[in-house]
Order: sequence, then C-alpha cells, then structure tokens
Amino acid sequence: MEQQKLPNETLIIVLGILGYLCCCFAGIGIIPSGIAFYLARKSEKLYAENPELYSNMSQIKTGKIIALIAVILSALVLIRWIYVLSTNDWSDIMEQSREMMEQWGIEEQ
Repeated sequence: MEQQKLPNETLIIVLGILGYLCCCFAGIGIIPSGIAFYLARKSEKLYAENPELYSNMSQIKTGKIIALIAVILSALVLIRWIYVLSTNDWSDIMEQSREMMEQWGIEEQ
C-alpha cells in the first residue's frame, strides 16, 4: 500500500510561521498559530489511527512546535499589552499628546 501525506502539512507550517511573525503585534499572532496548533493536533490524531498509512508526520510535528512557540509568545505579548493598558495613567498620555500638538502647531477640534 502506498503511503499518503497527512492533510494540511503546508498550511500548518505557514500559519505557525505567520503566528510567530505576528506575535509582537499586540498578540494578534495567537489567531493563526492557534489554528495551526489545532490542525496539527487533528493530523496527529489521524496519524495515530493508521500510522502505516501516512509518511509526513515529522513535518506535522515541526509545524506543531512552531505553532506552540508562537501561541506562547503571542499570549505573553497579549498579557503584557493588557497589563500596560490597564496600569497606564491616561491623563499623562493626553497631556503629552496635547503638548506635542501645540509644539507642531496643530489645533484641537
């Protein structure tokens, strides 16, 4: 019997890398990396049912590891953003932006 490839191999790796690249943008990378991790788990379950039927489990494991790292980094960045936004004094930020606008000659509306 000829061995097949597990589905979504390329998609898992691409979404994991995309999640890794987007993890610094306020934790947005958690979305594609979470999807990649879910697809990798699904492919692992499919492989566990018939291991002799599939040949590309190593690529799925690689994609899963990339996705897991991206999920963890994105979650940490998201937690940091939430912390920074919740502990920030908004009156200071508004005062600084008002001073910058006055410095550049921009009038408030």
